[in-house]
Amino acid sequence: MGDIMDDGQTGHPGSRAAAAARRSDPHGVATPDILARLWASDAAEGLARRAPDFSARTGLSISRRSALIIALCLLILTTAGWASWQVSLLTGLAGLLFACLIGLRLLACLLPPAWARRRPLPPCALPRVSVIIALYRERAVLPVLISALEAIDYPADRLEIRLALEADDHETIAAARALELDHKYRIILVPEGGPRTKPRALNYALRFCSGEIVTIHDAEDRPHPRQLRIAAESFAAAGPELACLQAPLNWFNRGECWLTRQFALEYAAHFHALLPLYARLGWPLPLGGTSNHFRTAALRRAGGWDAWNVTEDADLGFRLHALGYRCDVIAPLTLEEAPTRVWPWVCQRTRWLKGYAQTLAVHSRLADLPPRRQNRFALILTLGAALVSALAHAPLAATCLFALCAGTDANGTQLLYGGFLAAGYGTSAATAAVGMRRAGLTVRRADLLLMPLYWPLQSWAAVRALYQLATRPYFWDKTEHGISTFTDPACISPSPPHSSSSAVASQFSCSPAGAPDNRSDPNAARASSPGP
Repeated sequence: MGDIMDDGQTGHPGSRAAAAARRSDPHGVATPDILARLWASDAAEGLARRAPDFSARTGLSISRRSALIIALCLLILTTAGWASWQVSLLTGLAGLLFACLIGLRLLACLLPPAWARRRPLPPCALPRVSVIIALYRERAVLPVLISALEAIDYPADRLEIRLALEADDHETIAAARALELDHKYRIILVPEGGPRTKPRALNYALRFCSGEIVTIHDAEDRPHPRQLRIAAESFAAAGPELACLQAPLNWFNRGECWLTRQFALEYAAHFHALLPLYARLGWPLPLGGTSNHFRTAALRRAGGWDAWNVTEDADLGFRLHALGYRCDVIAPLTLEEAPTRVWPWVCQRTRWLKGYAQTLAVHSRLADLPPRRQNRFALILTLGAALVSALAHAPLAATCLFALCAGTDANGTQLLYGGFLAAGYGTSAATAAVGMRRAGLTVRRADLLLMPLYWPLQSWAAVRALYQLATRPYFWDKTEHGISTFTDPACISPSPPHSSSSAVASQFSCSPAGAPDNRSDPNAARASSPGP
């Protein structure tokens, strides 16, 4: 399959877009209005025009939407015990799906992560890197963000940082300009237009990037200082088929409340147990929305991000795999800010689950691709399983709890459901505990025991996701940042524990001041980190 983005739209270092970025002042990119409108249109519609089958812009057909609604209704009815699983093919398939999920979690606990291989590079051999941060209503976290970016251990002459701000977000623009950023920063004003999504802003900012590697961070990110260097060395050790490296994520405010501690367990299981397993199996990776390090050429050939998919990260991971590329994982953490209240958490999870449904619809219709590139099995066991389990958990748990409290004799269906529920809780807790240990984070037994109280929230979010999929499919439910009480800007991600599977640290590393840098030493002390 050929390139999705044609050469006239790539924005290579010698293109007009990159030249305009270099000529601009450090506080904004002076782009002619007609070009800005043209590029903004392409940022929104480019993928849908050039490769409509890969874009969520086309939405679900009436027949697919009807089939989805019928299947989900049947799933809820059978899970709640209103139909017998013995005569329900759907329930049997759901049971098989849950059994596969349990098996995957057990395998993820048993197999240690095999992080991407690295080839040590001296500073003079490191590639140029472009970091993009899409910001919208983020004035409160800008100073902390800049502190985290300044802590990145990478040669300043090989690093450019693009702050993509919506043109009508005057408060954030004013705050960014007031910081008097140095020459490696560029403020890029994304013209008004729809859809108002992060991937649209990223596509627009990509035109102003000249790096061989493009890194994506979020406004509240605190990446480990050596993460970027390790990503560059990992790309150097691999061939051009390696398109993206995903760094693990967790939360700097994970110890703030019960909700943030549960979120930390979930993220540890996903990024330190399941994603490394998917990479080991050669599956496509459902990427996280930040700390993605892309080989720029592969990202542009894949068409960038789908502006109409609200989980553009997971979608892009599957699209790269479909085009013959692969993704891998690296060890250094990025810490983010977790929602501290239930409603913001539900809104964020609604967007994720809605995007999973969009991505499922997009990649299930690519029938002309070879089976290896489609990898429907991986699609079902990652995004599909997340959506189905979120929908089914609340009615399944309610049915089992009702039968237990009522004291009625359990029939075969209830025993089956109860067994799956217990196995699901047990393997999830084990995977979370293993993931936290691998991340070098502390886990409390009480939090593991309270995981069953966290899961039903996903059913609430899943129902909202299906409703929004039918009524507001492209609405971006933004998560507010800067509300946590853990606001120390000096806190960065802790160093991951030493793993024998990791490559040796580069002997050429130097700190920005020229002194020996012990952050590559696996025995060096971890940086301070809030929380347990």
